Amino acid sequence: MADQPPQPEQPESNQVDRRGFMRAAVGVIGGLAALALAAPMVATLVGPMYRRQPKRFTRLGSVDALPLNQPVNLSFQDESQDAYVRQAVLHDVWVIRHSSTEVTAFSPICTHLGCHYNWDSQAREFVCPCHGSVFSIDGKVLSGPAPRPLDTLPHRIEKGDLYVEWERFEVGTAQKVRL
Repeated sequence: MADQPPQPEQPESNQVDRRGFMRAAVGVIGGLAALALAAPMVATLVGPMYRRQPKRFTRLGSVDALPLNQPVNLSFQDESQDAYVRQAVLHDVWVIRHSSTEVTAFSPICTHLGCHYNWDSQAREFVCPCHGSVFSIDGKVLSGPAPRPLDTLPHRIEKGDLYVEWERFEVGTAQKVRL
């Protein structure tokens, strides 16, 4: 038999050579770096769509200071957030005091096309100047193109003070849908 040249030693199948180890280490480190860079970008794109603002009630004042069964237009400043831009916004609401423990708070936006309506004290009705919708003191549609009653706002009374949460609703629809 002829002498065969010596064969290089083959690593055992469960051993990792230096090149394989480096390839795996670079892959793991590269993957972690990509994940670290991609996570903030994905959170920026997706986060605002799924993040709901917690309900915030704003104090409007003492309930006893409001006239009984007479709509009053109250203004208050609130903070609005659009994506990452925050700004102060002035809102107003119509409030009717029925007793010291019961009030109704209406959004000032007509349910037809979004105009601001007014209270006609002579006729004792809410009247929208844009398209002629007329609402009763309890918010029901009396006439006009408005598709639903006036939108009520969430409110609460604590220690004699009225707190209201500002909300916007879709206009022109028969159902009250929060935006």
